Amino acid sequence: MKNTRHKKLNSGFTLIEMVLVLGIVALLVGAGIFQLTGVLEGGREKRVKGDLTTLSSALRAYEMQNGFLPSTEQGVASLVERPTSRPAPQNWRPMLKKMIVDPWGNPYHYRRPGTQDKGGFDVFSAGEDGNPGTADDIGNWQL
Repeated sequence: MKNTRHKKLNSGFTLIEMVLVLGIVALLVGAGIFQLTGVLEGGREKRVKGDLTTLSSALRAYEMQNGFLPSTEQGVASLVERPTSRPAPQNWRPMLKKMIVDPWGNPYHYRRPGTQDKGGFDVFSAGEDGNPGTADDIGNWQL
């Protein structure tokens, strides 16, 4: 009877074993987080490039429908709302259901004529800093 009672008391884990297992788990979780640090930023850049492809296609469809691209002042908003300034489109219809914003919550920028694409247009995200003309800009010239 004494022998079975002694086995039941020793059948659990010791404090040292628990601390050791928790330490190993913490190391594994830390290593996983370290490996995933750049994944989110890469995902944002891919989303911007997808949005730029969508905006470029919508702008080309606008041009095909109306015979011209929107002006810089009309911008990408002309893909959602009918422009009231000149050049006013005769055959306007919405090309997008709603305005697209970049992953940092900023609107996309548009220039006609483009500084990167001299004969066409530039549509771009100002990047994480939100300031156009800096090194982190991502534009249709990079597609």
